[in-house]
This record gives sequence, structure tokens and C-alpha cells, in this order.
Amino acid sequence: MVDTLPSYLAGEWRTGAGDARVVRDAVTGAPVTEVAAADVDFADVLAYARDAGGNALRAMTFTERSASLKAAAAALSERKDELYELSVKAGSTRADAKVDVDGGFGTALVYAGLGRKGLPDGTVIVDDPEPTAFGKHGLFLGQHILTSRLGVAVQINAFNFPVWGMLEKLAPAVLAGVPTLAKAATPTAYVAEHAVRIIVESGALPDGALQFVAGPVNGLLDLLDGQDSVGFTGSASTAAGLRSHPSVVGRSVRFTAEADSLNASVLGPDAAPGTPEFDLYVDQVVTEMTTKAGQKCTAIRRAFVPSAHLDAVQDALAARLADVVVGAPGADGVTMGALVGTDQRDDVRAKITELAADARIVAGDPTTVDVVGADPEIGAFLAPILLRGDETSQAAHDIEAFGPVSTLLPYDGSAADVIAEVARGQGSLAASVVSGDADFARATVLGIAAHHGRVLVVDRDSAPESTGHGIPMPQLVHGGPGRAGGGEEEGGLRAVQHHMQRTAVQAGPDLLRSLG
Repeated sequence: MVDTLPSYLAGEWRTGAGDARVVRDAVTGAPVTEVAAADVDFADVLAYARDAGGNALRAMTFTERSASLKAAAAALSERKDELYELSVKAGSTRADAKVDVDGGFGTALVYAGLGRKGLPDGTVIVDDPEPTAFGKHGLFLGQHILTSRLGVAVQINAFNFPVWGMLEKLAPAVLAGVPTLAKAATPTAYVAEHAVRIIVESGALPDGALQFVAGPVNGLLDLLDGQDSVGFTGSASTAAGLRSHPSVVGRSVRFTAEADSLNASVLGPDAAPGTPEFDLYVDQVVTEMTTKAGQKCTAIRRAFVPSAHLDAVQDALAARLADVVVGAPGADGVTMGALVGTDQRDDVRAKITELAADARIVAGDPTTVDVVGADPEIGAFLAPILLRGDETSQAAHDIEAFGPVSTLLPYDGSAADVIAEVARGQGSLAASVVSGDADFARATVLGIAAHHGRVLVVDRDSAPESTGHGIPMPQLVHGGPGRAGGGEEEGGLRAVQHHMQRTAVQAGPDLLRSLG
């Protein structure tokens, strides 16, 4: 028997009621916790957020909000080992956990710094460098200001990054003076819950600034209005359903989606075997396939390689993937852990079958895997799977296997051809180009930019400081068009402005000066 995971609502921890879903250890299969619907009226939860959290945050200056955010991040940093240990139950190695946990409080620290250095010591942002005059004598002017919206930032998060996914949404909302209600994904809700508990126990944020829901939020969206926002991370199909909700459509609730996408990485024609760029490309693909067992919304799903180098890349990747040690996080030699659960593993296996309809598996076996330190039948383990398609392959451009899976695809070596092939993914969060040919890289970046939220270019000179294909940086936008959800998150202070209202004010110069 395990405990039911509590939610943190209206200033207190509350245990859910009704039918509960058992969440199991991804490695051992043992029950970790139960998740049930919160026994609460969400109208009261939203009122508490608006009245307690919203009023408290809006009374603070940007400088004070930055200090609170920094204190919350520091509390998480001090107790990060607790979150690492819980992440093991979700199949994460220590390196995987650091991407989530350190990435989470690191993002909050970045936003704390941006708020302290880039925002005024007040509560209003003046958005124009100079007001616009509407007469000869400057007696009547116009200027834009940004003020805190009066609603709630509702976040609906994915299972793969329970800490980072929550904090990259929370940080800009706190700076903007808007309270947050975070809905965790069930498979890793116990990790998110502990992160919230650490923040609550630190006292860093005012009451009501952060509330947490472990279970379903049935009826919540019905209660939102035009002052509220929803930030969603997850599947494209779920995003489409939420985007069409009557409250979102009829009351203009701000909606941002970051959906899974078929991210691409392009090897330039100059990057022949033996060049540093060739080795960088192989390293990057292997890293993106195996970090968090491939459960990253930014992972490389389509690896485009000039036809002349395709065999060499396949051989190099197959050799590297053969050295990956799958098993229990922390067991001797293990370099890749488990997927989040057996349901997820089975879903990935089914998607691999679909992908293999017009591509062939050239590395790994989806039905069997050697596992160190655990039972391969009980744990959610899967070998890294590399497929190889051709110019006629279509499934790789339509289907995502959300695990350690990538497909090699050929192009003729020209920028024009790879631009057209990459576009078949219908919009992605991230792409990368690995090439030392500046003309090819420039043409490819400009050709694929319209289909991507972020494009990373790597060559032998930039590689030592490259952040990597799959790592969103808080200073830059994270999102993408089309299949990727059509939204933007992060992007430095742009994300703060998302939670604020831009208003054009027309008045005399003295009044305008007093507003800022």
C-alpha cells in the first residue's frame, strides 16, 4: 500500500479522493505512489490564486520578485540530491536528473538575474524608448506600458521534465506578478510534488503564488477568463483539443503550446568521415538518442545525411550505440536508464513498428535488450533503435517514437534538397546543422528557419562552447510552428511580457512620466 500524492492548494496540502492511479517505479515495477483527483473546488483555488497570490506578487517590485525567485531556486539547489534520488524511480540516470533538476533551478536563476538587471525597480514596464507626439508642441503623447494581468497562469506539464518544465513556466510568471497553478503529469508527479514542497518550505514565494495539482483538473478550464493563460507541454493531439476549448476560444484565454515534434539534424556535405564535423554529428545524435532514454521534446528524430556519407554515418552510429549500457540508474557502467514506465515503452515499440513500415532497423532490437542491474521484463527498458529510410519514406516525417529512436534519411548533398526534406516534418521545436561550410550552413538555416523555433549550427570552432542540439536556453525562445504547437516559451524577458498586458496610453507628458 502506498500513499496518495497530495496537491498543494489554497495554502495547504490536500490528499486526492476517488479512484486513484498507481504510479510504478520505472526500474523495479514497485508502486511509488497513487494519484487521485484533488478533493477541491477549482473556483476556490483560482480565487485564492488571484486574491492571495496575485495581490501579493503585484505589490512587489520587479526587484523584489527577482529576489523571491532567486531564493526559490537556491532552496532547490540546496536540496537537489533529494530530487535526484526520486528521479531514479522514473528511470533517470544522475546525468538525466541533472538535465531536469539543475536545468530547472538554473533557468529560475537566469530569470532572477534578468529581472534584477533588465527590469525597473517598480511594477510597470514602459515599452517604448520615447513617446509618440500627436501635435507640434508635445502636449499630447502616446506610449505603451506593460502591467501585470489579473489572472492565473495555469501550466499543464509533460512527464519528461517534472522540474524544469514547471520552473521554466513559473519563473517568468513570478516576475510578471502573476500567480501559477501547476498541473503535473501523472507518471512523474511525485518528483514535481517534491520540488513544490521544497519551494513552499523555503518560504521564498508569497502564499498563493504557486499552487500544485497532482491529479486530474476536470472543469478547470471552464472557469478561466481573458485574464488567465494556459501553458501546455505535451502531445500535438492534446494541444489541439485544449486550444479548441470554449473558454480558450470564447474568452480569449491566452494559450501557448509546446508539442512534441520531429526534430531534424543535418550533416553538411563537407563533413566527410575523418573530419571533426563528422565526429561531432555522430556524438550529437547518440547523445540525443540516449539522454533521458530519448524522452525529450527536442531530441533528434530525423538525421539527414548526404547519400555519399550515409553508410559511414550508419556504421559509426551503430558502433557507438552498441556501447550504450542500458540498466538501472546507478548500476555499474549504466549509461542509459529506463523509459518512464512500461506503458510508455509499449507505446514506443508500437511506433517503431509503424516507422519500420517504410524504413529498416539498422541498430538495436525493439523486442529485447540486455539490462544491467534490473529485470528487463519488469522495468521499462528499451535498446536504442536506429532506423534507415530513403527518399520515399514517409512515416519518419509523420510519426514520433518518444524514446531512444532516430531515423537516418538521405539527401543529395544540396541545401535545396535538405531544406525540402526537413520541411516534411511540418514544423519542429529545434533543428541543427553540423557543417564547416559557411555557405551551406547559411543557406540551410535561412531555408528551414520558417519551420523551426530554434536552429543550432555547430562546427569545429564553435563546438567547445555549443550548448547542444537538445538544450533550450532560457534567454532564447523555446517553441515552434505547425506540429510543434505554434507557441513560444522562455526567450528571456519576452516570456515575462507574455503574462502582462500591453496598453497604449495617450495623455499629457507629466501623466505619462508618472506611469513609468
